Amino acid sequence: MDVALSKDDRAFAEQMREFFITEIPSDIRERLARGEHATRDEIVTSQRIMNAHGLAVPHWPVEWGGRDWSPIQRHLWAEQMTLAHVPTPIVFNTAMVGPVIATFGSQELKERFLPATANADIWWSQGFSEPNAGSDLASLKTTAVRDGDTYVVNGQKTWTTYAQYGDWIFCLVRTDPAAQKQRGISFLLIDMRAPGVTVRPIRLIDGGVEVNEVFFENVVVPADQLVGEENKGWTYAKFLLGNERTSNAGVGIVKNRIARVKRLAGPLLDDPLFRARLTRLEVETIALEMSVLRVLAREASLPPGTPDPVSSVLKLRGSELQQEASELLVDVLGPSALAYRESTAVPDGFDPLPEGAVDALPTYFNWRKASIYAGSNEVQRQIIAKAILKF
Repeated sequence: MDVALSKDDRAFAEQMREFFITEIPSDIRERLARGEHATRDEIVTSQRIMNAHGLAVPHWPVEWGGRDWSPIQRHLWAEQMTLAHVPTPIVFNTAMVGPVIATFGSQELKERFLPATANADIWWSQGFSEPNAGSDLASLKTTAVRDGDTYVVNGQKTWTTYAQYGDWIFCLVRTDPAAQKQRGISFLLIDMRAPGVTVRPIRLIDGGVEVNEVFFENVVVPADQLVGEENKGWTYAKFLLGNERTSNAGVGIVKNRIARVKRLAGPLLDDPLFRARLTRLEVETIALEMSVLRVLAREASLPPGTPDPVSSVLKLRGSELQQEASELLVDVLGPSALAYRESTAVPDGFDPLPEGAVDALPTYFNWRKASIYAGSNEVQRQIIAKAILKF
């Protein structure tokens, strides 16, 4: 099929670019362009600006703030946001729990949560992985026992990204311990301020505290916070993970990293071996983007809520390219990559740090996770073998 952008699509991309560079505060975008991390307040501020203009959740149903855009337009919206160095709307809100509630939740849940979720009035956390249930997520052991009009939740989640910011957490819980794996799992919404919820940070190899453990000890959850039907949570999880794997291709992220490499490489650009390595990364990134566009183009032909197994290909290759791009920037900087600081600011009298020193090495370490989250690359290869290649 022809996946070249039409004249209208190119005009749409320019419209999105103009919005992001004029409406989102320049100080936020400049910090991200230097490799610094957006703060919680900066992420929320950006999302609320987008939501005020109807651009925070374009893939949601129109009645809940979405836009009647084509999948290609949604892709261009996300890509231009990344290329403009704008903080992405909270992914747990917009790409994960929001679509699940909008598709499978009751009207009461939609009215209660979707407007606040779109406007970042709630910061959602994702309660999926457990100490012994990561890639094999169906082995989860956190239980939710029905007690009249409530569930009593006990268990533990781990690798919970930004749980320190979380107001609510959407959890996969086991509601039928007698059922085999996927058949006894439900999708439950839990207030993280409820008695019995404890968050404990995990220090990562990059020096940051991005992920956490979350413990549930006799946490009482109203039964009306169950999404969809009891014991149908695995269906909703597959729907969520299909969306996550498509977005995790990270084409815009790799493009930004390539642009920084070119800007900082200097004389290395004249080296034929380095130039060949950089060119290969660029070509493979373009190939990945073409694959993303093909998947998005066929999205409309799938039944609602049906994940496309090809999204596993995108997640697999995207994570590999993100890691290659992070390694390339470290190689370009050489020893300067070891001069990592929390920001570009240095004491008086000291030479300024090279731009990439802010994040090159920490990002290299941090992006090792890309081949693990949203289902490890080994699991993606199994999905590809079974669902696509029919092995």
